[in-house]
Amino acid sequence: MMNDSFLRALAASSVLLCAPSCAPCAARAQEAANPFAKIEHIVVIFTENRSFDNVFGLFPGADGLALGADRFAQVDFDGRPLPRLPRVRFEKHIDERFPEALPNAPFAIDAFVPNAEKTGDLTHDFYQEKEQIDGGKMDRFAAVSNAGGLAMGYYDGRNLQQWKLAEEFTLADHFFHAAFGGSFINHFFLICGCAPVFPSAPQKLIAELDERTGLLAKAENSPKSALDGPPAWRKPGKVTPDGFATGTLQPAYPISPRDVADPETALPPQAAPTIGDRLSEKGVSWAWYAGGWNDMQEGRIKQREAPDYFQTHHQPFVYFAAFAPGTEARKLHLKDASEFFDAAAAGSLPAVSFYKPVGKFNQHPLYADLKSGDEHVADVVARLRASPNWKDMLIIVTADENGGAWDHVAPPAIDRFGPGARVPTLIISPLAKKSFVDHTVYDTTSILKTIETRFGLAPLTARDAKAHDLRNALETELRPQVESAAK
Repeated sequence: MMNDSFLRALAASSVLLCAPSCAPCAARAQEAANPFAKIEHIVVIFTENRSFDNVFGLFPGADGLALGADRFAQVDFDGRPLPRLPRVRFEKHIDERFPEALPNAPFAIDAFVPNAEKTGDLTHDFYQEKEQIDGGKMDRFAAVSNAGGLAMGYYDGRNLQQWKLAEEFTLADHFFHAAFGGSFINHFFLICGCAPVFPSAPQKLIAELDERTGLLAKAENSPKSALDGPPAWRKPGKVTPDGFATGTLQPAYPISPRDVADPETALPPQAAPTIGDRLSEKGVSWAWYAGGWNDMQEGRIKQREAPDYFQTHHQPFVYFAAFAPGTEARKLHLKDASEFFDAAAAGSLPAVSFYKPVGKFNQHPLYADLKSGDEHVADVVARLRASPNWKDMLIIVTADENGGAWDHVAPPAIDRFGPGARVPTLIISPLAKKSFVDHTVYDTTSILKTIETRFGLAPLTARDAKAHDLRNALETELRPQVESAAK
């Protein structure tokens, strides 16, 4: 039996032997506990309104459109397969650039309209997307759309810059947008993992639901068939009957002096904790950079107007009381895109950066085109790769939501808010896997989970707490694996 003096001597000698290598040991231990330990700069580029199939449906090795068009037939309001797709619409008019009789199947938009030209906007709202998904059948996109058959369109993405980045780095083909519906609610999920609340909303904002389905109630004059026109609703609303804001509302604090808040319909200042709050509490630097931010604040442009098409509801932090005008937090963390590019060039980016392109570059149908937005993303990524910060950077390029465009993969059922359909997502980094398609199931809150994992932050809600972080996209021998999509 070993005596106490021998054990003490053995311990002392172990310390001496390990001392020269304690720094590498500590580094390895840190990486084992934190798969993002080598990442010092996280950049999120948040684009607009594209589904995965809409952009990457033809990408080799991805879960795309190679399964056969016969699996993707859309149904009419009565549940029977449509004999053809409804006419493509541009706002309230037929878009004559597209054929009158498109087969009931996915089709290439750029066979008729180049990706440098604008198309109509598509319905992309909370209850409508739930109906389009149809319990995972993904078969009511064309019927429940104001753009008709355009919902089934996709692009041959091989000439896109984002396609080239996907070939070089990691493409996530099971990344879903966090919440059913549009940009407004999905921008909230990006920063708080939550839906905004409006507990005392005026009745005119409350959606009227069908008691049988829990979906929007159709108006009496709604067409009997999607071939006769898009559906009409009794009262689509922007707020659920129990007080969650799901449709676009304006903030109580306008950004521009040219905007005036409507005290009745503006969203009350929100109090939920955000990822910005978590980072600030931990002393981690961060900023939300937006194209057009300075111009809006100084009244040189107005939201939704040409040529910039700045969108206030794409700026989620302005809805929170902690970032009200005049607060130090607003001054420190809400910044113009020019400051983002300056910081990248100087190698002084904060630890976490969110970048929101101004409307004309964000790829949103109607006021933006795919090609211009694609080239803008490529330019931003090129600037970041030229930055002194690139060596330890992780870039996530993803769309806020599908914009009403069809996708064939059913999203997982997590909670009442979503997720919605898949969106195109790139993970770009010197540490990312190269030429890799990542089949892991992610959603927008995976971005929160990644930031939280990297910086040791508490989760904001159950959604980000349970989300998969992006470790599977990284090229590291200490990367623990998480569950992949079961196909």
